[in-house]
Amino acid sequence: MFEQTFVSGKTNSPYTITLAFIMLLCVLAVALIIPLIYYQTMGGAQLATFLTAPPPPPPPPPPPPPAAVKAVKVTPKHLDMSTLTAPKTVPKEIKMIVEEEAPTAGVIGGVPGGVPGGVAGGVLGGIIGGLPTAAPPPPPPPPKPKPAAPTAPVRIGGNVSAANLIRKVTPQYPPLAKAARVQGVVKFEAVIAKDGTIQNLHLIGGPPLLVQAALQAVQQWQYRPTLLNGEPVEVITTIDVNFTLSQ
Repeated sequence: MFEQTFVSGKTNSPYTITLAFIMLLCVLAVALIIPLIYYQTMGGAQLATFLTAPPPPPPPPPPPPPAAVKAVKVTPKHLDMSTLTAPKTVPKEIKMIVEEEAPTAGVIGGVPGGVPGGVAGGVLGGIIGGLPTAAPPPPPPPPKPKPAAPTAPVRIGGNVSAANLIRKVTPQYPPLAKAARVQGVVKFEAVIAKDGTIQNLHLIGGPPLLVQAALQAVQQWQYRPTLLNGEPVEVITTIDVNFTLSQ
């Protein structure tokens, strides 16, 4: 039954071939005419994308900047002669250091054969090739500056000032004090000037009946000038005047 339905056959009619060719030309014509008709509706940008070439690829990124070169300062090692350091490697050959002996006969520029009575190796401080002369003596040391004399009076003890007393006036015993049997010590503080005279006499203590007689006598006393580093200076001292009644 199927053999009756599907029967293969070939058609070689010129009309059929011509019709097929015409239909193919129509299809091609329609495919070419449609884009020309709808050019306005498609848009220029979309059409440009179809007609232009694709954009070029983006440029490659710039190369990274070169790394900064850090300068490293190498400190040379100093050889410490006070410590012993073990060598890192054993040398194959050990060299011995031999010191040359110093010449014992004369020096360069000296007299051939030397000078009788000379010193081997020359004179310490001499000149090579020069005449044997003695070294110049060292300069004398500078003189020591004298210490300045003190501007303020210097305080000394009463025993020191009594030893320097060269003129002593004995006070007269007041009659009233003698009648009242008053006796004792009148103490003063005074400044001995550079010429040995009494200056700035002040009462420290004592019986009132004896003060005036002691004051008049002490003002006439004379002392030897006190020297400090060879210069006379003012000194502060204490002066005691004794009043004693005879039995």
